[in-house]
Amino acid sequence: MSNASTHSSGFNISRLFLYIVLIIFAVYYLLPLYVMLVNSVKPLEEIRGGDMLALPDAFTLTPWAQAWSQAQIGVQATGLKPYFMNSLAMVIPAVLISTLLGALNGYVLTKWRFRGDGIVFGLLLLSCFIPFQIVLIPMARMLGIFGLAGSTSGLVLVHVVYGLGFTTLFFRNYYAAFPSELVRAAQIDGAGFLRIFLRILLPSSGPIIVVTVIWQFTNVWNDFLFGASFADVDSLPMTVALNNLVSSSTGVKEYNVHFAGAILAALPTLVVYVVSGRYFVRGLMAGAVKG
Repeated sequence: MSNASTHSSGFNISRLFLYIVLIIFAVYYLLPLYVMLVNSVKPLEEIRGGDMLALPDAFTLTPWAQAWSQAQIGVQATGLKPYFMNSLAMVIPAVLISTLLGALNGYVLTKWRFRGDGIVFGLLLLSCFIPFQIVLIPMARMLGIFGLAGSTSGLVLVHVVYGLGFTTLFFRNYYAAFPSELVRAAQIDGAGFLRIFLRILLPSSGPIIVVTVIWQFTNVWNDFLFGASFADVDSLPMTVALNNLVSSSTGVKEYNVHFAGAILAALPTLVVYVVSGRYFVRGLMAGAVKG
């Protein structure tokens, strides 16, 4: 009995120590978010007064309203609203198209094998390791040839092309363990290429679709380099507009407006992870087991 109680006591102490360490790390990583959130609802005078960790004495949402629709970005006082819409118009089609093409590529590379399919997959995998900076000049040239320079459609194309290697990798590894007997049985029953994909593989791809969508959404929404390089004034994404908001402030720095703008820029990815974070982990585990 004493040995059991000693073991139980040691186990509880070790678990308590683990919880304390995890709480410290959580506080450390969440502290910047807390500072931004608290100071985004303070008047500017209160921020200048000192303690940025203190709760607001005078709660106000004016900085949020200014960041959304009244803040000066460049030479215009438009706020972040139009650029938020630009990012939505860019990220939604880019994620959907790259996910669908990645699923088709993974399907072909695992269930419709052809000579040289390993080389094709290797080249797609190689594209995952190409730095952004290398493709800037050739991509700008191609966008000019296609007449997409400085447009949201051009940014969609850039992100689809650059994300295709990752989405193909995810789906290829997931489909590699999918029973090929089901595909062959469907072929014997007369099902064609698209019917097998739409009726058999795609309905069973929920976990990896969630992983791919979250991965692509995060990468496309948070991208700065492509947006700064290829977007025009009217097609700037949220990240570039936020940088311009901070850089365009002259004289008095409106830190509360900047904090509110930063939270607005990060809000979509936070919402995506909060809503579907557990499905993301499940999808990763499913891909790890299957791959």
